[in-house]
Amino acid sequence: MDQKALKSAQTEGELTGGLQINVTSDIGLIPIQNATITIAYTGTPETVVERLETDSSGQAQEIQLSAPPISYSLTPESPMPYSEYNVTVEAPGYEPVMVSGVEVLPDVTAVQNIQMTPTETSREEEELIVIPDHTLYGEYPPKIPEDEIKPMDETGEIVLSRVVIPEYVVVHDGVPSDSSAPNYYVNYKEYIKNVASSEIYATWPESTIYANVLAIMSFTLNRVYTEWYRNQGYNFTITSSTAYDQKWIRGRNTFENIDRLVDSIFVNYLSRPGVRQPIFTSYCDGQRVTCEGLSQWGSKYLGDEGYSAIEIIHYYYGSDMYINTAVSVSGVPSSWPGYNLSIGASGDKVRQLQQQLNRIAQNYPAIPKVTVDGIYGQGTADAVKVFQKVFGLPQSGITDFPTWYEISRIYVGVSRIAEPG
Repeated sequence: MDQKALKSAQTEGELTGGLQINVTSDIGLIPIQNATITIAYTGTPETVVERLETDSSGQAQEIQLSAPPISYSLTPESPMPYSEYNVTVEAPGYEPVMVSGVEVLPDVTAVQNIQMTPTETSREEEELIVIPDHTLYGEYPPKIPEDEIKPMDETGEIVLSRVVIPEYVVVHDGVPSDSSAPNYYVNYKEYIKNVASSEIYATWPESTIYANVLAIMSFTLNRVYTEWYRNQGYNFTITSSTAYDQKWIRGRNTFENIDRLVDSIFVNYLSRPGVRQPIFTSYCDGQRVTCEGLSQWGSKYLGDEGYSAIEIIHYYYGSDMYINTAVSVSGVPSSWPGYNLSIGASGDKVRQLQQQLNRIAQNYPAIPKVTVDGIYGQGTADAVKVFQKVFGLPQSGITDFPTWYEISRIYVGVSRIAEPG
């Protein structure tokens, strides 16, 4: 929407959507304080909407921005259902970054993570990230049909013997045969959040989002488990092409409700009885393209009718499809204890948690340091609550499943000298 249309819609009581911007260095996961953020309309980039600054956690205050009527994202063939904004970030000692086309939907919070490159390691003057149309709005090639269960080499020499959640997937940003397309190392959870935000709308019913995320995760883990592309001689896990895989967009914003759901269920995938590999769960929009699998728009209507996530899965994939759980998660110091840690808990898991929080606090000074005594007291709960605030989790002060694994992820990130890339 251009500025005139936005102002006109606002005067008619049009909705707004939130935008949360987080800024870190691309080396060592260091939050960047006092970065200057300029937000403008993508259609009229010279028109500045907001100027913000980041705090010691690299976060700007969440703001509300104008967005189209919610009905646009609830029915196919509607006008563009999101507003597009340009976000430019500048900070001393770092190359500027501009993200063009940040998508803001009504009634949900968009989350834009920005990574900045120190000037001494940079080869560019400004990094420009352009977010293309959402897959439900723009034109993309339809998925080439594939069998949901892949033939596998039973020798076990190459293919995994069990389902493990990978720390990273290597995304080839193009069709498989395009050797000039770059490969990106992407944290698994962040990859799923990105694809879900690119493939469905965050304004849809929660059960619909849940069902679609399950399909996205199972699709991805089938590629990981069968080493589909590596067995064809490629050096990546999956592509960003909708003809071959699912849409991933480098640097795009995600949405808070999708992020929180993925944090809660990222170890899950879809299975059939007697089949070891995660099921290759085909899906399509169900309007412009139909397929043997889940219809995205159809799943939205089922969610409207009160169908649960597993009922939506059964509707499209059959009643023998069930939700499975991976045996382990790669790249974390220790797995979740299997129960929530809260005030009164004690033991080695609490001690480990305290050590990790203290290391994270070196980068994120808003998080208070705690005594490493293996006892989950008020000080530990307070530190967890601040961590949850900084990283977009419900602020309970309790270390539940999503919080444990997010603390693990951030701890690993700050402990490394540099992320692979």
